[in-house]
Amino acid sequence: MKIRKGDDVLVLAGKYRGERARVEEALPAQSKVILEGLNVAKRHTKQTGEMMQAGIIDKVMPLHVSNVALWCAGHKGPAKAGYKITDGAKVRVCRKCGETL
Repeated sequence: MKIRKGDDVLVLAGKYRGERARVEEALPAQSKVILEGLNVAKRHTKQTGEMMQAGIIDKVMPLHVSNVALWCAGHKGPAKAGYKITDGAKVRVCRKCGETL
């Protein structure tokens, strides 16, 4: 999975198509990402013991990684990530403009 925590992404499909957001968490085992402020669902909860508050809470739901694309600031659009080795370090680069992501 080429998308990591902290990346800026563009949503390609679904209810939030066209929105830009930052990745809060990447879940590579499930091929999903959690985006900051997007795909929030209402969850109705019952109180369990004294710890959990009862009521309606907002829960951030994950999006599949195929529905988002990395955002390249170089050409201000979605990017496909490639890799380049510079000074012994492997870095991600935009395949369109060559800028480091």
